[in-house]
Amino acid sequence: MPLSIVSTPIGNLEDITLRALRTLKEVDFICAEDTRTSKKLLDHYNITAPLTSFHAHSTDQKREAIVRRMKNGESAALISDAGTPGISDPGWILIRDCIASEIQVIPIPGASAVLSALVGSGLPMDKFLYLGFLPLKKGRQTLFKQLAGEKRTVVFYESPKRIVRTLEQLSQYVPESTQVVIARELTKMYEEFIRGDINHVLDALKERFSIKGEIVVLLRISAK
Repeated sequence: MPLSIVSTPIGNLEDITLRALRTLKEVDFICAEDTRTSKKLLDHYNITAPLTSFHAHSTDQKREAIVRRMKNGESAALISDAGTPGISDPGWILIRDCIASEIQVIPIPGASAVLSALVGSGLPMDKFLYLGFLPLKKGRQTLFKQLAGEKRTVVFYESPKRIVRTLEQLSQYVPESTQVVIARELTKMYEEFIRGDINHVLDALKERFSIKGEIVVLLRISAK
């Protein structure tokens, strides 16, 4: 039986497709990154399929057990805490194993923080480079040096606790004219876009007593 990759809301619970809801109601079980978080969504839509956890710390044995259940005829859905599974989360490992076991994988498209931030940024989106979360230490400066000549729009995730430090470090390698967009709390009540050159955005963030929420950072380094 197949594994359905189901995108779930990144904030607003209304951002889920009819197909996603139908799939979650029909499968034999649901693999969730955090069962407590996912249960809130499932309860909201009266979905009663059994939950099993699958996350970055799941063992090989747990992954093998999930694959075995599908090979024995059960259907499953994979969901993350928010957005599209496999994007900067361990879901791709389960997807890889299912493909290797000749289990059909069915993507169910929907919400994505990367695409939501990109289309609302005002930056060119015909070509873009997605980096996920930046390295915390090793390779960080090397990456910033490489980005200095990047002509595509760059997209990555960052923690509110590190965003100022990251932009300060980045400003040492990229031109002052680099355009930055901070997309914060997408689809939620306090959704916000901060746009401007890198120094303008840095100053705007430094003026705040605190910065909260999930953040997507977008850069346009070269105007060419």
